[in-house]
Amino acid sequence: MEIKLLVIPGLGDSGEKHWQSYWLKKYKNATKVIQDNWDEPQREDWLSKLNEAILKLDKPTILVAHSLAVSLVMHWVSLNNNPNIIGALLVAPADVDSPEHTPEKIWNFSPIPLTKLDFPSIVVTSENDPYIAVQRAEYFAEMWGSDFINIGQKGHINSESNLEFWEEGQMLLQQLIDKINN
Repeated sequence: MEIKLLVIPGLGDSGEKHWQSYWLKKYKNATKVIQDNWDEPQREDWLSKLNEAILKLDKPTILVAHSLAVSLVMHWVSLNNNPNIIGALLVAPADVDSPEHTPEKIWNFSPIPLTKLDFPSIVVTSENDPYIAVQRAEYFAEMWGSDFINIGQKGHINSESNLEFWEEGQMLLQQLIDKINN
């Protein structure tokens, strides 16, 4: 089965040193959701762009979301479904419900829906992510029915983390694909 990846960046987009950008180069089956305004995200606008991308899906697809995009995916899932979505890798969710963890400009993505996902998923967090507490990420994983992975001290799992192709993340993606295929 050919599986596509739909890469969904968070606030500010994923710069050239972000693992999502490396994955877009590595995986020929990957496409990216493009937002009109990366720096002043409005939930309804972002949902509309995500929905446009999902409506174009014609093959089994795994959502690969980072940071604010995890909330975006959960908002989309709470309102929609699409049989082509077969899994989600939800990396470094930003806790938009917590003013102490996130900037005010993304609070319009609160509250994060606690909808149980009807496809396999993995939530990946880091012990020293400034945008979420580990316990909170684990709580979200539990609510969403996701597997939970703490990858240790990797910050926000973004460009500053210097992960490049993020081989550990690729192994987690493969783990998810294996789960989907079983």
